[in-house]
Amino acid sequence: MAVTNNVNQLIFTGLFQDRDTQSISFVVFLPMYMATMLGNGLIILTVNTSKSLSSPMYFFLSHLSLVEICYSSTIVPKFISGLLAENKIISLDVCMTQIFFFHFFGVAEILLLTVMAYDRYVAICKPLHYMTIMSRPVCHVLVFSSWLGGMFHSVVQILITVQLPFCGPNVIDHYFCDLHPLFKLACADTFVAGIIVFANSGLFSVISFLFLISSYVVILVHLRNQSAEGRRKALSTCASHITVVLLFFGPAIFLYLRPSSTFTEDKLVAVFYTVVTPMLNPIIYTLRNAEVKNAMKGLWRKKVNLRVG
Repeated sequence: MAVTNNVNQLIFTGLFQDRDTQSISFVVFLPMYMATMLGNGLIILTVNTSKSLSSPMYFFLSHLSLVEICYSSTIVPKFISGLLAENKIISLDVCMTQIFFFHFFGVAEILLLTVMAYDRYVAICKPLHYMTIMSRPVCHVLVFSSWLGGMFHSVVQILITVQLPFCGPNVIDHYFCDLHPLFKLACADTFVAGIIVFANSGLFSVISFLFLISSYVVILVHLRNQSAEGRRKALSTCASHITVVLLFFGPAIFLYLRPSSTFTEDKLVAVFYTVVTPMLNPIIYTLRNAEVKNAMKGLWRKKVNLRVG
């Protein structure tokens, strides 16, 4: 049965109502988005041009940075431009598109973080077989599966959402299109749709999170038999990944694994994982990783030498 929508445009309430606060937010969030693009772009460039960063760990890192760029770009440009607009309007079709890509890249990131945990497990617990297990074809399959998993998840979410009728009101109490705020505008019972969406999200999130936790439990148990120096080196390579996982999963669990609400705190938490976390990830990985820092310095020196030459 075809769905009839009387609503073609939606209006965001935005993050803040005060005009001065919105102007200050624009000055804060625009440089953060630019830093996200620059930092993650620099990681992709460095990994793909430096021979010293040819291991699977950096191959996954470059794809994680690519996902971060796409993930942030799905939400942040519209959000930033809306901070200066009197009316924050988005068409229903564009809203659906935003939801699709937001969930696509979000789940792809979850699965990539899971793959990276598996990579660390093999590197630390099975070092003699590492290059055999994590061969280049296997790495490509794991990355492709992450993108495919994100696509499957997002298709399910959007197929559920496009079947809902929207006949007013048309004001979303958020600064971007997400499922829970949009469901509140549907002029139909969304209980079943909400259960399906929650189960779909929970399937990927909970299984991935449990796998991540299990991987690091096994790693920690394995490290008990290592020397102090061996433990220090192993934990150093894992620390960045654990930090990124906590930064990503913490806010997401807070928002999605509890009853939805319209508190301003929810929107502030959403800012953290849509704006702040994608900017922090390249900083976290570069500050704690000497190989990446040295490769970036080499890339910079090569650029300077080309200019001088």
